[in-house]
Amino acid sequence: MAGRVLITGCSSGIGLDAARRMQAEGWQVVATCRRPEDIAARRAEGMECRHLELADDDSVARLVDQVLAGGPLDALVNNAAFALPGAVEDLPRGALRAIFEANLFGAHDLSMRLIPHFRARGGRIVNISSVLGLVGIPWRGAYVATKFALEGLTDVLRLEMAGTGVRVILIEPGPITSRIRANAIPHFERWVNWQASARADQYRASLLKRLYGPAGKDRFELPPAAVSDRILQALTAANPRPRYHVTTPTRLSAVGRRLLPTRALDWFARRS
Repeated sequence: MAGRVLITGCSSGIGLDAARRMQAEGWQVVATCRRPEDIAARRAEGMECRHLELADDDSVARLVDQVLAGGPLDALVNNAAFALPGAVEDLPRGALRAIFEANLFGAHDLSMRLIPHFRARGGRIVNISSVLGLVGIPWRGAYVATKFALEGLTDVLRLEMAGTGVRVILIEPGPITSRIRANAIPHFERWVNWQASARADQYRASLLKRLYGPAGKDRFELPPAAVSDRILQALTAANPRPRYHVTTPTRLSAVGRRLLPTRALDWFARRS
């Protein structure tokens, strides 16, 4: 049964595919983007599209007012996020503050502002996590930290919302075709002084090649439609699962966290 859904981060990748898929399934989609040209593109596709800057409290509050003024809302999909590659020892405090503002604090703020509406009529909150919300790998510490935090916050929110009519669901993608690597470059260049790092040679040998080199397809990589399938299930199932895993690496990581000792997981992560 279709309804009205708010999806963040719809300029490309998972968010864009999810918005198009939900629209095709008969849902009234409210998409969000940051850039005016992306907002115009979504509106040209027949979607309601609004500006959202997750790091800005006023922007989040303004979006909620606009969305609820347009009618009842049935679901929220917190998808918007960015990556900030770099060794943990090279991440300044401001870098972590910036990525947490967008990837965690903004999504939390948006959810909390909508929960009273969902309490009154029922609703679903779907948080898009990552395989990196299950296991950490080198060079991804900032993004991993936000996704681990999102997982924990979502788990507790799900427990607290039991019996309220508000369903809270996690979706954990793995390697998905998107622009997240290209979009990470400005954040990397702003925050990481890799030339002055004790790991400068490692940056040259590994991360810089991956970040600036040709965007080859990762092993086990799936298209964004694989995530949209799970979003649709999360929004329409009578009894949605607490978690939906997407891609083989995510399923293996979920099993590994339960069964493998930490040293075995570390060995696996270093070779990822």
